[in-house]
Amino acid sequence: MSRIAIVTDSASDLPLDVAASKGITIVPLVVSFGSESFKAGTELSTADFWRRMTAPDAPMPTTAASSPGDFRVAFEQAFATGAEAVISINVAGTLSGTLKAVQIARDLLPDREIHVVDSGTASMGVGMLALMAAEMSEAGSTAAAIARAVEDRSRDVDLYVALDTLEYLKRGGRISGAQAAIGTLLSVKPIITVRDGLVHTADKPRTSGKARARLKELLTARPVERVAVLYTPPADGDAFRAELLDAYAGAVDGTEVSVSPVGASVGPHLGPGCVGAIVLYAR
Repeated sequence: MSRIAIVTDSASDLPLDVAASKGITIVPLVVSFGSESFKAGTELSTADFWRRMTAPDAPMPTTAASSPGDFRVAFEQAFATGAEAVISINVAGTLSGTLKAVQIARDLLPDREIHVVDSGTASMGVGMLALMAAEMSEAGSTAAAIARAVEDRSRDVDLYVALDTLEYLKRGGRISGAQAAIGTLLSVKPIITVRDGLVHTADKPRTSGKARARLKELLTARPVERVAVLYTPPADGDAFRAELLDAYAGAVDGTEVSVSPVGASVGPHLGPGCVGAIVLYAR
């Protein structure tokens, strides 16, 4: 393995095969349906999560942060297999208790070089930064240089997702009941973003068609370096990718535009029928 190990959490929505190909370790958060609890991505796949989530009369899922012990194990395994340093890039500390667990785990290993980075975002925004860190590690950058670069580039990450409803964000405590009620009363299809680690409503289109059109405007406003289309079933991520590529009109030639479903760590807060993307703006 690389001498600099990259660790993230399952709220990064980084596909397991992609993480494995880059040597990135994913520490799973916990998702619960009633009395049943699972480690996201390992004990409960993304496909199984959405089958449960959209089943008739299914209990509302909840999520919980990974434990400090889980991260300590991941760090110790990285060092045991030859890493000289670890960089842990995680979901925004304002959105999850995961970052605090990571910091505790780091402090339990005071003699090791462990850098903890608050991504300030969620989903593939975290995943993109982890991929960037892995590429820098492969190129021979130092751990300190990688951590500084990731913190710096986190400012260039943007997330826009059109929701079917704000109800799931309200239930998960990410927005207030008043915010959700306004969306319901106006029958809007809200577009959310993350600013300074907090969920905000970027726009409130009145129909799904207008929401997709506005999404494309927001996502193509600046030149991009990386793009990751996200969706929650039954939305069609591939169809939105095609629409987005048309909107870029060749501006992203040579840039990978990935498509992946939102996983079990973030999905409970968005609900079904969502579509959007994460972008890393070019400099």
